[in-house]
Amino acid sequence: MSTDANTGDDRMEKINVRVPKSLLDRIDEEWERRGYASKSEAIRDALRDWVDPSVTLSEETLSDLAESREQAERDETVSADEARERLGLDD
Repeated sequence: MSTDANTGDDRMEKINVRVPKSLLDRIDEEWERRGYASKSEAIRDALRDWVDPSVTLSEETLSDLAESREQAERDETVSADEARERLGLDD
């Protein structure tokens, strides 16, 4: 599994990082299992996630979205225009 992005700039810089032995042991156990070609590739992927994290929704937000969908299915919602009209708000 290669997740190296082709950004047009393929120059690599070497950095030295100290990590606890217990963390290094876990990395050594995981990188191949997860399909990476090398430990370095796995660490680069983790660093990319750190600088550009993917968005995940909390359980509370997912629950709220599900409730909102259910309300819409039961016709318990109104459009923004209708809500403004009901509340007497003019544009």
